Amino acid sequence: MKPAKTRQILNAPHSWSDMPWGDYFRDALIQHLQPCLGKLYGFHLLKIGSLSAEINTEGCSISHQVNVGEEGSALQVIANPMRLPFEAKSVDACLLAHTLAWSHDPHSILREVDRVLIDDGWMIISGFNPFSLLGVGKVVPGLHRRAPWSGRMYSQIRVLDWLSLLNYEVMQRTHFQVLPWNRQGGKVISAHLPALGCLNIIVARKRTFPLTMNPAKKSLHKVKLRQTASATRQFRHFNDHDPG
Repeated sequence: MKPAKTRQILNAPHSWSDMPWGDYFRDALIQHLQPCLGKLYGFHLLKIGSLSAEINTEGCSISHQVNVGEEGSALQVIANPMRLPFEAKSVDACLLAHTLAWSHDPHSILREVDRVLIDDGWMIISGFNPFSLLGVGKVVPGLHRRAPWSGRMYSQIRVLDWLSLLNYEVMQRTHFQVLPWNRQGGKVISAHLPALGCLNIIVARKRTFPLTMNPAKKSLHKVKLRQTASATRQFRHFNDHDPG
């Protein structure tokens, strides 16, 4: 397995229209994201990357939505996704629409998103499926320099492994758009062979578990220990002076 971090220069497209069938990909993502977006709640939603900025998220109840990335006309905040200018645990949800595909260090992006997300916050990731008709193009000479083949295609299993290390619970995952050149993605074949879909989505939630005991429970535990120790001392003292 190739390492996730690379020194290769990856030129990310600034818009979905910069790649073949890009408008089809964008529309398919918007359609499959709607059920998930309707379940989100909170105050702040980050859409990271220029491709994320073009995803219509009007169906989300989170009203304050910010587009952040390094380049793109739809961005509102210009920043490196690996160094987001936001406080820790200040964001309710983050959308990474193919953001990892053109990152030289996807682990750093995930760690940074994890930093700014609140406890139980949502991370939504989309990407290209290497085991699809689109993925076959990676081995065709000349195509690997053009988007979408210039991007990195990670299997869902690999991304799920990264999320498990960050202690995320996967709420939903799906594949779709089996035929990349078809606007509908090939409805019949997509229904029967969804694993071959060239697009995939992972919806995960940040889970945290307390590593220290609750102060109230801790003090109660100390009281019980002191009472037990005192009773033990009294019992031993009584036995020592028992004339029998």
